[in-house]
Amino acid sequence: MEKKSNRPIRVLVAKVGLDGHDRGAKIIATSLRDAGMEVIYTGLRQTPEMVVQAALQEDVDAIGISILSGAHMTVFPKIIQLMKEKEMDDVLLTGGGIIPDDDVKKLNEMGVGKLFAPGAATTEISNYIREWVKAHRDF
Repeated sequence: MEKKSNRPIRVLVAKVGLDGHDRGAKIIATSLRDAGMEVIYTGLRQTPEMVVQAALQEDVDAIGISILSGAHMTVFPKIIQLMKEKEMDDVLLTGGGIIPDDDVKKLNEMGVGKLFAPGAATTEISNYIREWVKAHRDF
């Protein structure tokens, strides 16, 4: 029997660092909301600490990081480290942006979920989050 949630999936969408391009993040946030998820968009210039703290406060099921600045090998490992310190083992860390394939592989090995390139179908992203949450969260 499939688990049925009593609430919508909660996703925090964030832009970390000095990357000022938030159009993609806003499109993803809107598409996730349209897919029935509850979305918290933190806006620009967040630190990894701010993202993890907001995720804890909002009791999210997933964190989505949009990154175009090239700082993905700094940002994602720091967020993973903070999530482990806060015992957020059942929260998905995913994201997207301009990330070379070799770096995607390294980040996945560190515990980052699927990463999406620009132009990824929004339905693919929402389906991935929905399936991950169904498999890993119990609420």
